Formats: sequence, structure tokens, C-alpha cells
Amino acid sequence: MHIRTLTALFLVVSLTPAAELPVRTVVLYKHGIGFFERGGTLNAGESVRLEFKADDMNDVLKSLTINEGGGSAVKGLRYDSSIPLEEKLKEFPFQLEDGKPLVVLLDQLKGSRLEVELGSQKIAGAIVSGRTIAGDKDHQEKQQITLLLDTGDIRIIDLAAATSVRFTDAKLQLQFRDLLAALTGARSLDKRSLYIDSTDSKAREVRATYITRMPAWKSSYRLLLDAALNQSQLEGWAIVDNTTGEDWTNIKISLVSGRPISFISQLYEPKYIARKEADLPENEAVAPKLYGGVIGGLASAPPPPAPMAMAKRSAMAVDKADAQMQRAEQFAALQRAPGVVMSNLAATAASGELADLFEYSIRNAVTVKKNESAMLPFLQEKITARKLIIYSDNSRPNPLNAAEIINGTGKTLDGGPITVYDGGAYAGEALVETIKANDKRLISYGVDLGTRITVKPGSSTSNERHITAHRGVVTTKSALVEKTVYTIKNVDAKAKTLLIERPIRPNYHVLDAKPVETTAEVNRFEVKLAAGALVEFTVTEENVYDSSTTISSYTPDRLNVLLQNKVLSENAKRQLQGILTVKNKIVALDAESKQLESEVASSTREEERLRQNIASLSNVSGQQQIVQQYASKLSASETLIGSKTDRIAQIGTERAALQTDLDNRIAALEF
Repeated sequence: MHIRTLTALFLVVSLTPAAELPVRTVVLYKHGIGFFERGGTLNAGESVRLEFKADDMNDVLKSLTINEGGGSAVKGLRYDSSIPLEEKLKEFPFQLEDGKPLVVLLDQLKGSRLEVELGSQKIAGAIVSGRTIAGDKDHQEKQQITLLLDTGDIRIIDLAAATSVRFTDAKLQLQFRDLLAALTGARSLDKRSLYIDSTDSKAREVRATYITRMPAWKSSYRLLLDAALNQSQLEGWAIVDNTTGEDWTNIKISLVSGRPISFISQLYEPKYIARKEADLPENEAVAPKLYGGVIGGLASAPPPPAPMAMAKRSAMAVDKADAQMQRAEQFAALQRAPGVVMSNLAATAASGELADLFEYSIRNAVTVKKNESAMLPFLQEKITARKLIIYSDNSRPNPLNAAEIINGTGKTLDGGPITVYDGGAYAGEALVETIKANDKRLISYGVDLGTRITVKPGSSTSNERHITAHRGVVTTKSALVEKTVYTIKNVDAKAKTLLIERPIRPNYHVLDAKPVETTAEVNRFEVKLAAGALVEFTVTEENVYDSSTTISSYTPDRLNVLLQNKVLSENAKRQLQGILTVKNKIVALDAESKQLESEVASSTREEERLRQNIASLSNVSGQQQIVQQYASKLSASETLIGSKTDRIAQIGTERAALQTDLDNRIAALEF
């Protein structure tokens, strides 16, 4: 929006009678959203001006509702628009480039009229060009502008000598001012205005509601434990921050526990949809086409031209959901305060369900000045709290002082830090998640130095519980039993209740000491400790698992071990013994065959040596007797190799028959 338009709008608004819609109700949510209700009288012809931070306009435009009593006094809404800077800059025929000298801008305005004042002399003309020239080693670069004077002369002017430069074209001057205003506005953090106009002839009561981003309200508690353990009290305070830039005076304020889904949708800035260029095919020039020669057969026809693609709309993606706020903020440690009692509160807060959420409504009107924060009491109730000690970290020798809180208030307790007082003295601090009505939580707030615990993992034993077989697959069900021994020494002269937390491991279950309760991550075991007692507490856990193996992969030795297992039935042993017998025969045949093959190979090498000797001595006189001896040995070796080869072939036939028998036995294995 140009400065002229903004100025005109400002004058119209300032001359219109203004009504006020003060804040009446504020509802703060834990996920960083605030709901606001404004109300007031809108007279005939009046306008209400509401101011918001620029970053909040998306939420306001998304959620704003207007209600008026009787008639239709409100005809519409208007607000300061926000055109992106890059879109505004496209309106100007020139650009200001960061870090560039003035002469670069003037060079973009070739032909524009310019008046340059050089001392007492004024020179006017049309801009021909602008340039920078390098200076010597002692001077900076120079800016020069070339002008076409009215006399027809072309003159080069050093801008360093000019005392002023002015555009003589009033339109160009206004464009230059608008450009500077656009750049200034892009850096501005000013608020944006929204106007509610009345066109009715009478006054109406108008109510406006909307949501904007707000700091999440925070809760903190004080838990007062007493010696009797039956008069524990819980006090809750809410911390709220007014960052809206205006005072909240005598408003109704509510605090909502819960996290409804909320996100930012870009509604404030105008959307510019990117469009594709499209043209009719008949407007496209035809390019020359080269045709290749035919090599056999007929040339195939060219494929038909693809149809023009439709221009697709680009959708703006929804911004990422607001990041969730932290669950709680740790308070600084309080000083020891002997004799602490509950705060004297005039009234706390009414509470109740709000859709699927829970609401604390502060009973009294609240005033919070702008840029200030307030602590508002929303809870003061008796509560059931049992003192315990909890041991969860095996690397530490001491458990933690703790309390088991049961929410019998009938209200949802929002999560936050808890400062614990025991017997009127500061005892420590804890964090707690949101507790629904009738639910319970454990909190730990200090280290119990009067109890020492050592953890000794016991021996692990594994045994086979059951063995089954089906179609050659043997499945063994085994159990791994582990024992953990806790040795607990209570050195204090008072009895205690200890909760031991053990992580839940997949496929493990407890055999002896049953947990008093179980969460998604741990089992909890309760141990009573007398004053000065030394106690050993054992937890036995078992993991039952199956392992499967094909019987064909079993060696005879492994089968022998399996046959000794006492959990096998006689039927299973008989089937396995048959398989073992066949496997032993196959192993024996394989060993015999391997031995014969080795002997044949050795005899073959010996025959080769004899043939070489015979060949070398055949033509030597006087060696005939030796040649005959070699020939006799060669003949005997051939006979022996033949018999061994026959036996190897026979072994192959026998082994094949045994393998068939083994395969049939394995396939029929069932127990």
C-alpha cells in the first residue's frame, strides 16, 4: 500500500468517532494460545479500532467472531493489509541495491530529467548514463553522471562536486518516496489495525472474540505434609503473563489445562499463486524437420504431439504445528521456612470440564497491567498423600524421599513443579505430570540418607522345558531364570515403606515377589522396613523362549546329546535313534569313500611315475628286466585301482539309499 493510501486511510479513521471494546474475558491455554473476549457499545456511524501485533494477524483473521445484540449494526471488517516487500518492489521501475552508490540508481533512470546544483550554478538535463571510475591510490572511486542539456550539449558531472541532486518530474519524486516508505515499512514492527464499522442508525452492544499467541500459563504447587499423614494439603498457583501491550482491568480470567491442536495459517499476507505459461499450438512456429533414409520395411509414423498440459495450481502448505510448551519450569530452591502453613487465600478458582479439556475459572475479577505478570491461586484442597522412599537407580546407594499423591479433589491437576514441606519445614522439590481426577502419581523430592541399598545380581540358570518336532524341525522351549538380591539397611529409628522399581524387560515375567503395581516401563515392589532393620529382598524373573533347528543340521554327536535329554518321550527317542543310526552309517560310508579316493589318487600318481620310468628305460640296453618289473607293478596297480573304484561306486549307491531313508525319517519326524 502506498504512503498516499495509508495517509488517506489514517485521516478517515481519525475523523470517524471511535468506540471502545475493552477486554472482558481472557482464557489462557497450555499450548501458547489465548482466547480474548471484548465487549462494548457501538453507536451509529462509529468504528472500533483494534490493534494487534503483525505476527498475530494470522490468528486473529482465522478466529475472529463478531456478535451484536439485535439488528445488524456491523456490516463488515477492514484491516491494514500486508503486501510482501518483493511484490511492492515490483511496482517500481528502479531498484535501490544494497551497498551500491547513487550513480547506480541514476543509471537505471536513463532519459529522466535531473537537476544538479553545483555551488551557485544549476544544471538540468536528461540522464544519459551513470558510472563509477577508479580513483588513484590516495582517492576513492568517483561517481560521474552524464546529462544531455537543453542546449544539446552533453556534460559529464562529478557527483562529488554537487551540493544537491533533484528529480524535476513530480511523479518520479513520488515513486522514489514510495520506494523508501516500502523499505521502511518492511523493517517496522508497528502494530496492525483492524476496524469494525457500524452503519446502523442506533447503538448496539458488540462482542468480539478471537485467539492470538500468548505465553503458556504455568502452574506451581505447595504440598504440606504433616506428621499424622492424614491432613496433607495441596495449594496451586497459576503464573500468567500479560504481553498484549494493553492493561487487563477487572477482567474474568480462566486457565485451561490441555493441549488442543493449533497451527498458523498464512491469511494476513496476500497470496500470489504461481501460474504456468500456456499458448495455443497453432501459434508455435514450425521448425524444419530432417528425415532419415529407409532401411528395409516401411518407416513408422511419428508419434502424435502431446496435448498441452493444464496449468496446475500451487497450494500453500500449512505451517508447522506450534511446538508444544515445556511440561514445567523448575522453581529456584526456597529458603527453609519453619512452621509453613497454607496461604490465606480469599478465594481460589471454580473448575469444571471444558469440552475435552479442564478449566480453572478465577472467581474474582483480575487486573494485570501491560508487560506485567501475576500469580493467581486456583487450588487449595486437602489431599491424600502417603510418604514413601523409592529406589529406581541401581547405581546409587540411597533411595529417594517420595510421596504417593491420590487426586481426590475431583479436579484435574495441571502438571508443574511442587515444593514440598514436611512438618512445616522445606523438604525438597518435585515435578509432576498432569493428574486427572481419581488418578495417582509418585513424586520424589529428596535423598533418603538413612537407608542404604546394595544390588547383587544372582546366578542365571537355563534349562530346557519342552522339545517338539514337526517335519524335520526341532523346537526347544527353554527358560532363563535370573535372580536379583537387594540388601536394604534402614539405619533410622523409624519404620519406612520402600518401593523398588525394576525396568520391565521384554519376554521376562516375575516368578516370586509379585509387583504391587506396574507401569508401562517398570514393575514396583513394596517392602516394609522396620526401624533399624536389615532386609534381603529377592526378585526372580524368568524368560521363556523358543529355538528351532532343522534336524538335518544335527551331527551324530549333537544327536547323542539330544537323546540324553530327560524331557524327551520314548517315542521321540525311538525316532531320533533311528535317524542317528542312519546318520552314523552315512558318516561311516563317507569316511570309507574318502579313504578309497585318497588311495586311488596315490596309486594313480605311482602309476604315472612307473610309466615315466618305463618310457625312459625302454631304449636302454640291459634294462629290459627292470622294465618288466615296472610293467608288472603297473598291472597290479591297475587291478587294485579298478577294485577300489568299483567299491567307491558301490558306496555311492549305498549312500544314496541311506540318504533316501534318512530324508523319509526326517520328514516323518513328529513328537
